[in-house]
Amino acid sequence: MADKIAETLLSLNAVMLRTSPPFRWVSGILSPIYTDNRILMSYTKEREFIVNSFIKLIRKNKLEFDGFAGTATAGIPWAAWLSQKFRKPMVYVRSEAKDHGKENLVEGKVQEGKKYIVVEDLISTGSSSINTINAVRGKGGIVESCIAIFTYELEKSKSCFESANVKLLTLTDFTSFVKTAMKKKYISKEQLTHIIDWKKNPEGWVAV
Repeated sequence: MADKIAETLLSLNAVMLRTSPPFRWVSGILSPIYTDNRILMSYTKEREFIVNSFIKLIRKNKLEFDGFAGTATAGIPWAAWLSQKFRKPMVYVRSEAKDHGKENLVEGKVQEGKKYIVVEDLISTGSSSINTINAVRGKGGIVESCIAIFTYELEKSKSCFESANVKLLTLTDFTSFVKTAMKKKYISKEQLTHIIDWKKNPEGWVAV
């Protein structure tokens, strides 16, 4: 499944690879990879494939849950579609609380003692997922797992989820993605080596 998901992301430019020039993230980090999974919302066939793949992932891992918690903003549509498929409640968590009205951080009703699966589209450092996990737990909900379409497999994110005692499950990952990209001739073998070097040390990676 990971390879087929990777092919889907490549074909729609949801995840792009480019070593010269590299992409620059908001943090200032130079990267040979950039992800924009929001584009998947516009393609009904591929969107349905992703949703069904999430369902298989949940069932394969026998996750126990009572509802879904989407991470704003990219995790919201996936949480909504899964909520509809399973006929389970859904909430979503803002990146920060509103500064007006009810000043909500969590939108929707978290039921105390109920288990929620956090839904993301992308895992980079893991900070937005941890924000969602903490917000749901702060309202009395239980979070034991987080699902996402793609992860960069960075050590920082691994540490975050381990510290939060949350299992991270993704449809595909950085390693599978770049190998599929080379197999499908999106990149050369030389580019593959350079791209893999980035994952080992994102802050110190030098573009060529």
